[in-house]
Amino acid sequence: MRKEFLPFAKPMVSEEAIADVADSIRKGWLAMGPKTVDFEQKFADYVGCKFGISVNSATAGLHLAVMALIEPGDEVITTPMTFASTVNAIVFAGGKPVLVDIDPHTFNIDINKIEEAITPKTKAIIPVHFAGRPCDMDALEALAQKYNLGIIEDSAHALGAEYKGKKIGFGRGARHIAVFSFHPTKNITTGEGGMICTNDEEAAELMSMQRQNGMSKGAWNRYQANGKAHYDIFRPGLKYQMMDIQAAIGRDQLTHLEEFNNRRREIVARYQRELKDIRGLILPPKIEEGNVHSWHIYTPLIDIDELGFSRDDFMAKMSAKNIGTAYHYQALHLFTCFGELTGLKAGDLPNSEYVSERIVSLPLFPAMTDEDVTDVIEAIKEICGMKG
Repeated sequence: MRKEFLPFAKPMVSEEAIADVADSIRKGWLAMGPKTVDFEQKFADYVGCKFGISVNSATAGLHLAVMALIEPGDEVITTPMTFASTVNAIVFAGGKPVLVDIDPHTFNIDINKIEEAITPKTKAIIPVHFAGRPCDMDALEALAQKYNLGIIEDSAHALGAEYKGKKIGFGRGARHIAVFSFHPTKNITTGEGGMICTNDEEAAELMSMQRQNGMSKGAWNRYQANGKAHYDIFRPGLKYQMMDIQAAIGRDQLTHLEEFNNRRREIVARYQRELKDIRGLILPPKIEEGNVHSWHIYTPLIDIDELGFSRDDFMAKMSAKNIGTAYHYQALHLFTCFGELTGLKAGDLPNSEYVSERIVSLPLFPAMTDEDVTDVIEAIKEICGMKG
């Protein structure tokens, strides 16, 4: 057994990033400033969109995006297999969340079940690229055009992922927005933080204002040597800006993204190869041809019927071997709050519930050594009794 605990995830921050943070502190520009503006442009260039709008969390980004596309009382369709922030953003924008079951193969929203959930009140769809596997964006775009709906891609898992040769978030046109997360577990981090990407100039202007209390310009614009102190407020807003000390980390992280993601793919390749015949494990399927998976998380299912113990028991057994795991996610309608909001109960979304009861996230982060990966694999073999 391992002597030291192996966490489920751990960020890598370079000495160059630490030095850049120190530079911001020494210069006294801690809040949104030149490094944030530079990070926004570099990020937009990376994904291939016109506008990158930094925020202090992906939750904030989702909130701004939903407010940009809907009015209070409108309905927004999304998936139950996501973090609470996806639905919280809808609720706090005054919308009504409508949950559609997932495809049991990809764990993404079931495209074939969306149309039956659309009503005259539906104004947007929020697909979630689960674990970093791209949703079928062509099919979603066709539905959006048919019913005049906006699309907000919850891309928190999908930085570096590609759909048919285009980076997730590259920008598709009017009323189309993508939101990324820089939480410490994500493919790159700024501690906390997020980025909104879009080609929709009107939405970008609105979200930029609303992240800084509805002001026509922020501190970066007002406090430069040639800045002007006067500004206007066009509508009520929020305080959602990123800080320069976060952007200092993010700029450096972005330069390492492909390296980080390649290491994630190497680890996943070993998992897929060496766990494929293990009794009681159902591994993620291959990525669709022409797409690129970002592998934010690696999420096999525990075949509880085959093994005779629960997913939670599996996680406890792994912890006893000094190996961390995580749970992504409990289907949202099974939480009291979201069950009451949507009117859904256990049994209503069977695919999501099946996955929710069995899914587990194994350790996956670029700093993992080959020995770490071996420890995970050997622990699983012992727990599951080797091959079936």
